[in-house]
Amino acid sequence: MEIRLILGDQLNKNHTWFTELNNEVCYVMFEMRQETDYVKHHIQKVVAFFAAMRNFARQLEEDAHNVLYYTIDDPNNTHDLQKNIEKVIKLFGAKSFAYQLPDEYRLDEQLKKITANLKIPTKAVDTDHFLTTRKELAEFYNGKKSLVMEFFYRYMRKKHQYLMVDNQPEGGSWNYDKFNRNTWKGGTIPPPYQPDATLAKEIYPQVIAAGITTIGTFNENEFLFATTRNESLKQLDYFCDHLLQDFGTYQDAMHQDETNLFHARISFSLNVKLIDPTEVIERAIAAYRKSEAHINLSQIEGFVRQILGWREYIRGLYWKEMPQYKQKNELNNFGKLPAFYWTGNTKMNCLKTSIKNSLDHAYAHHIQRLMITGNFALLLQTHPDEVDDWYLGIYADAVEWVQLPNTRGMSQYADGGILATKPYVSSGSYVNKMSNYCKDCVYDKKQRVGENACPFNSLYWNFLDDKRAELKGNNRMGMMYNLLGKINPEDLAQIKERAYQIMENPDAF
Repeated sequence: MEIRLILGDQLNKNHTWFTELNNEVCYVMFEMRQETDYVKHHIQKVVAFFAAMRNFARQLEEDAHNVLYYTIDDPNNTHDLQKNIEKVIKLFGAKSFAYQLPDEYRLDEQLKKITANLKIPTKAVDTDHFLTTRKELAEFYNGKKSLVMEFFYRYMRKKHQYLMVDNQPEGGSWNYDKFNRNTWKGGTIPPPYQPDATLAKEIYPQVIAAGITTIGTFNENEFLFATTRNESLKQLDYFCDHLLQDFGTYQDAMHQDETNLFHARISFSLNVKLIDPTEVIERAIAAYRKSEAHINLSQIEGFVRQILGWREYIRGLYWKEMPQYKQKNELNNFGKLPAFYWTGNTKMNCLKTSIKNSLDHAYAHHIQRLMITGNFALLLQTHPDEVDDWYLGIYADAVEWVQLPNTRGMSQYADGGILATKPYVSSGSYVNKMSNYCKDCVYDKKQRVGENACPFNSLYWNFLDDKRAELKGNNRMGMMYNLLGKINPEDLAQIKERAYQIMENPDAF
């Protein structure tokens, strides 16, 4: 008998393991406190993972594979990966052990140690999911001075021939990002796809009964994470049929009354591998070909860039830079994350709305993550460890390979520019440009000082002043430092005083 381990984010029905039946193989899956407790997760994240895992195990059994599954409340479950593996090997008298390569460095190292101590042959295989190998990005950038994503994206377009004509980009341009920054002014948006939440509803009280400490809320009527392959494909098709035609145009927009806008909501399914990037890209392109009158090139290119470019780029950078990447704090930030990140209790409307969305839905789209919660955390000069833990816990689609570079690199610039070419910080003007949050806020988006001044404004200029040494060599920050230099010393002193008041007690604002 061979024992084959399947982790909670390895739910790939198309994996080569499953191409044939073998009675001498048993697949094992575990719901473990080891994984629920290493960071405080959103309740919907825990429920979604368990539901997806149970559905996957059920599908394997229906396909006549041998499966051993330990639920969270199974008395045989030790809740420790090593102990569970050793237990099932002994239970079956297994002659060999195999696993798919984890996408998280922590688990990769743990499984290396576990297998090194096993007294039976072991084997690690690929997950058969990504469009690149772990090392492909590092090899692509070998000898290059910077890791600009655009060049890797073009390489991926050529390699896979997506949106290409005679090895040139369809339409003549590689990137239509300049068309992807429109503000949503209101109108009719199709509602998000509603997956079947029956199993999630059953699992929720089991998670509570297990005593797992979580954050956020659970509402079965607003649970939008597909937990089967079939539901995931339906969610993808729904996006292609109803939302793709406006996705690119409004992908950076934010709105007070709209949580989802035109976003696909498939990131959870992708990251647990219920669907794979190839079928996502090809279904979207097929929808574009079928409906070019309604879906223009900028819409489809903006979507393909997220999957083919950014997602693969982030994963490659993670494996290139780990484990040292997780310790980087190049801006020397050591502040604490405000308590309102766990409650939403703040008078700043953009933060209140984005955090409440996150607590209610275990979801926020990329600009809310980058330019609202991430921007504010960076302006407060928060320690990146604090920000990492929050992002990893609160979002259902957050697994470390994708969360860590996006947070520590893109959002917090803690890697000193390995990923991003400049810190993604802004004053209240950007928030006002890309959303209607400022309209109903008690703070004045135009003021830098005074009780009614938007906290983003004073914090922004204070951040630039405080980080001169770290950012002085960044050419992309030159214009902002020129503007900072035009603020007279007395005004700057008042701005910094206001910023220090906020930084000292952000929960009062």
